[in-house]
Amino acid sequence: MGYSAHWSADAAAATGERIRALRVSRGISLSELARRAGVGKATLSGLETGSRNPTAETLYAIAGQLGVPLAMLLSTPGEPLDVPAVRGTAVAAQLLEVFQDDGISTELYRLEIRPGVLQTSPAHPEGVVEYVTVFSGTAKLGPVGDPIVVRAGEHASFVSDTPHIYAALGEESVHASLLIRHPLEVSDLPV
Repeated sequence: MGYSAHWSADAAAATGERIRALRVSRGISLSELARRAGVGKATLSGLETGSRNPTAETLYAIAGQLGVPLAMLLSTPGEPLDVPAVRGTAVAAQLLEVFQDDGISTELYRLEIRPGVLQTSPAHPEGVVEYVTVFSGTAKLGPVGDPIVVRAGEHASFVSDTPHIYAALGEESVHASLLIRHPLEVSDLPV
């Protein structure tokens, strides 16, 4: 699908700086954020210094514990998007656009789900909803205990403030769009 898998040193450093700034602004130590997000302290330190390329699972875990949308780790509000794809166990997601209005941040991603593997994503903050439109393949996604099957040409949505999964059913990759809507705290809105 043509996802940019390469994280440049500049992209990794910028993402790391955003993570660190959000962590510090919330008064959370590196050790505490690592513990809450379920990632190693060395991993988090490497992300903050820009010396490690993050996975989708790691970034979602960190964003969830900071109470911000993933896009706030990947890009600076108001600046042009030039973000490499985020890859996880089964998913590659390319951030295409971020919209903010009326206390809601909406992220639009181009999504590929590879067959043969299951990806479990951590819970997002309360009130986050995901909307998926499948263009090809068949996806199984949604809350761990109640996933939805979505075929090519179909659309589904689910509240994603609990752990949720992504999987491609069959031998074919799933190509889809993913829209994630996050209620924002006033402190999260760009100044």
